[in-house]
Amino acid sequence: MLNDTIIHAERELYLTLLAWAQQQPNAYEWLTQLPTWLNDIKDKANYAHAPAYQASVARLPILTVDNVQLDSDILTINAPLTDSEYKQATALLKQLMPWRKGPFKIGNDTGNSIFIDTEWHSDWKWQRVAPHLSPLKGRRVLDVGGGSGYHGWRMAGAGAETVIIIDPSCLFYHQFMAIRHFVGSADAHDTGSYRTHYIPVPLEALPDNSQLFDTVFSMGVLYHRQSPFEHLQQLKAQLIKGGELVLETLVIEGDANTVLVPHDRYAQMNNVYFLPSVAALTGWLEKAGFTEVRCVDVAVTSTDEQRKTEWMNYHSLVDFLDPNDQTKTVEGYPAPMRATIIAKK
Repeated sequence: MLNDTIIHAERELYLTLLAWAQQQPNAYEWLTQLPTWLNDIKDKANYAHAPAYQASVARLPILTVDNVQLDSDILTINAPLTDSEYKQATALLKQLMPWRKGPFKIGNDTGNSIFIDTEWHSDWKWQRVAPHLSPLKGRRVLDVGGGSGYHGWRMAGAGAETVIIIDPSCLFYHQFMAIRHFVGSADAHDTGSYRTHYIPVPLEALPDNSQLFDTVFSMGVLYHRQSPFEHLQQLKAQLIKGGELVLETLVIEGDANTVLVPHDRYAQMNNVYFLPSVAALTGWLEKAGFTEVRCVDVAVTSTDEQRKTEWMNYHSLVDFLDPNDQTKTVEGYPAPMRATIIAKK
């Protein structure tokens, strides 16, 4: 049985798309596909764990939330937690492990507090990216491969009119709904709950040439695509004319002709296909029709930024690097380095 959190979230998403469709016919196709998108993620035949995840969200305690801080590095939901609520919420949130993108905090500084210390310090990535963005205030934003929704909430905190997060993961979808359960307990119009939505689909499932968004983010996705140019064209198709693409992906050192194609695995990932140099990636974007292409950040991923925690207790980056030389992966490739590129349509 669906719980009030998911029902309310889906209703607000529908109303948002309906309002768009009344102004832009391109949004009607989103409306017609929405029931299928939302039903598929709950189908036990497709996702065996879906009923258990839904039950965990449904049983989360209802808190009296004082305020929500979407503009802080630790996305904080300030609310008093009784001992019973603390134990209940902690146990249920841990049933949604592993938590990879965050961090999140539920509680307050004077009483019980749950700190979801995620595998990734996603706040570090946001700190690197945010200073270079066109102001998000009043913008429609699409976050592709948004995971648990941490960055999407930060986009709302930066003033975006609407944020739509897409990611096909059943687990990440329910992690988002768990956080939304608490965020929505406050004044939703002020916290961004009404402005932040999640559709559990991959980018290729979206209608072609929607041209609905002022800003599109694709962070940590491109290297998982077998056809990077197709991915770039799909991103471009979601942008309005003059819209901004924010692309973050794995890169390597080299010139405009340098691209690494891992033979088998890269850092123990078996779905990594292309790691270009910054110069090569710039050329790809220009060939795909983007303009004003600029690299705003390059950073080697450290074992402090991506690591095992109480909330993600599986192998993490340190296990994927050569134990004798952390500048290399266990396969002998250059260790993960990520670049952020900003471009215009």
